[in-house]
Amino acid sequence: MLSISEVLMSNHDMTSFGELVEYVRRCAQQGEMFIEMDLRPPFEDTPEDWAERLEAAFSSADNIL
Repeated sequence: MLSISEVLMSNHDMTSFGELVEYVRRCAQQGEMFIEMDLRPPFEDTPEDWAERLEAAFSSADNIL
């Protein structure tokens, strides 16, 4: 399971919400099956609908192997 808190703790070089979206997309493309929205990303550019955007990146049709 891909947990947002674990992603943030293990990727200290991540500086924007956009970088997080790309990371989540890559994880899904590599076969990750589940995502847990357990923490709001602390970036200045994190939108109000952050969970929906991450879910969309994770489950988009482009992620199908």
